[in-house]
Amino acid sequence: MTRLRRAIDDAARTLAQAGIDSAHVDAELLAAHVAGVNRGVLRFHDPDDDFYDGYRTLVDARARRIPLQHLTATAAFGPLLLAVGPGVFIPRPETEALLEWALKQRLPQSPVIVDLCTGSGALAAALADGTPDAHVVAVEDSPEALSYARRNCAGRDVELVEADVTSPGLLSERDGTVDLLVSNPPYIPDGAELDPEVAEHDPAHALFGGPDGMRVIGPIVTLAARLLRPGACIGVEHDDDTAAATVALFERSGAFTDVTSRRDLAGRPRFVTATRKGSG
Repeated sequence: MTRLRRAIDDAARTLAQAGIDSAHVDAELLAAHVAGVNRGVLRFHDPDDDFYDGYRTLVDARARRIPLQHLTATAAFGPLLLAVGPGVFIPRPETEALLEWALKQRLPQSPVIVDLCTGSGALAAALADGTPDAHVVAVEDSPEALSYARRNCAGRDVELVEADVTSPGLLSERDGTVDLLVSNPPYIPDGAELDPEVAEHDPAHALFGGPDGMRVIGPIVTLAARLLRPGACIGVEHDDDTAAATVALFERSGAFTDVTSRRDLAGRPRFVTATRKGSG
């Protein structure tokens, strides 16, 4: 067994003892980050002594439940590797199900796509890449998050708007013209128990959506009814336990049809989609 493999195995044990479920994967990803190589070629890598000092420092930090993505300053989302760090919500693999649905929608030429609560710009950047002729409007009210979104959306046709998505009259100049709307809003009910990586490092503003988790989703449904053209679609992520409540919001609005609860790759209820009423 090589010195590197022993170091990774030791790191994995340390992380497992700290309560990290993905201990071995995290140990390898941290090693690859310090070595500056792809995880897949670690077995062929023979690092110098400086590597081990840096590696132990990061493993110790991860054992203190600092998010892996903060230690590497990146987060994978679909085909993208995004810049992330303190002050911005780390995009989750669960949201890739919403991205996959959005990329399958039939859109007109040069469509307008709106991403509400864009955070790091994950959905906005991925949709801009997947729909090259689209103009994406991404809305976020956190200056810290917007600084990451600017980096992640650079070079793409993404218009970043600093605003609260619950503000009356938001994007009124686009009423009835938006071809697709997506959102991963704050939706965790206040007081929910979370892993230390989330509770201590993700911004609370991006996590919690009021006592029932629906504080932001309601205004988003109202806003979507105004922005979307007839026949256009919306997809909104929600908490595991609020699928029925989210469906009910769309149905009570009277502005949507084809309201559907959809599951993520793990089979959990994850987002609701709907179509703006009227002929497209």
